[in-house]
Amino acid sequence: MLEQPEAAVIVPVTEVGTTFLVRQWRHAWEADAWELPAGTIEEGEKPEAAARRELIEEAGLEAVDWESLGSARATALSTMRFHLFLARGLRSEDRRPELYERDMVVRELPFKEALDLAADGTIQHAASIAALYRAARRVHC
Repeated sequence: MLEQPEAAVIVPVTEVGTTFLVRQWRHAWEADAWELPAGTIEEGEKPEAAARRELIEEAGLEAVDWESLGSARATALSTMRFHLFLARGLRSEDRRPELYERDMVVRELPFKEALDLAADGTIQHAASIAALYRAARRVHC
């Protein structure tokens, strides 16, 4: 039996109330997409460990405080489970992008602005939208 694919999605929030989005090319959509740092959980890897790895790879950030925001699924047609995390106590690290992530753009912006981009449809990545709205209940910016 095949294991279900899983991914980690991270909402990094600074002490001053900013967050980070990444923009990358999504071949399936034939478009660039703004979304939260995220990535596939490797076989045998714990979701939080994957989240920590992906945050460094994609955004060049490490976090001291991690809080689970639960999990979500994309659609009834997909078996992918997304583990959502809020990451705080951030510090900069060298980005360690995978080869296909080298052209990724990282953007820091106010958390409220990221939430607005999710609400107005600019962010279309469903797991990013779910993570931002769940984090909004805990982030008071």
